[in-house]
Amino acid sequence: MRVNEIISSVEEGVDDPHIFKAVFMAGGPGSGKSRIANSPILKGGGLRVVNSDDIYEYKMGKEGLDYGDPDVVYSDKGQEIRGRAKEMTAKREQMYLNGRLGVIIDGTGRDVSKIVGAKEKLQQMGYQSMMVFVNTSLDVAQERNLNRERTLKPEEVSRMWNEAQNNMKKYQQIFGEIRFQVVDNNGDLEDPDRKKHFETVQKYVTAFLNTPVTNRHAKEWIENERRNKVRRVSSPDLKYADTPTTITPTSDENE
Repeated sequence: MRVNEIISSVEEGVDDPHIFKAVFMAGGPGSGKSRIANSPILKGGGLRVVNSDDIYEYKMGKEGLDYGDPDVVYSDKGQEIRGRAKEMTAKREQMYLNGRLGVIIDGTGRDVSKIVGAKEKLQQMGYQSMMVFVNTSLDVAQERNLNRERTLKPEEVSRMWNEAQNNMKKYQQIFGEIRFQVVDNNGDLEDPDRKKHFETVQKYVTAFLNTPVTNRHAKEWIENERRNKVRRVSSPDLKYADTPTTITPTSDENE
């Protein structure tokens, strides 16, 4: 999304569907989180994706570096570009949060403390949160890793897959049974049972996104923003008074 498009969406934040909603994505590398984020489960929600991977891959390509080569990815230059991509993602994220837009926070979920910290800070801003955990077997994760453009070392895939698996029960306790949904992404949608499972998860996500805003801080922001919107129309140079700091964990692959 271009900068002017981001600014435009922020300015329409109060009228944007599903403001004050955050969906955390978790699952090992190669689990297919990006695919699920663009599937009917989440795509219809109008949520903005917070993930540094697209920027990282663009910048690696611009430098003529092969982001599919693990040795290049883990080189000093590769990690320097990763850092710059995260900085740019943080700025984009801040703009989304300024408008209280609904967001998808994409990561492996291997660090529980980061997720908990982000969830708590979002809650303080008035957000409601849930998690979609995209699950596969380790064999499937390793196979998909080899078949995607940006590959990781097999030992890294195993390490992050195990860390994500070990955190599943913790996340269920943190988000609650209804707001923690696991997507079995081992096979194809041609499997009737898997298709039914996808539809069930989509039902829970849709219900969450359509839940009315109840947080006092969120309601106050909406009321103030509707009043301020009239003022911004008459005074185009008026800026947002609040500028929250970045609170969400970015994609943690290749760290």
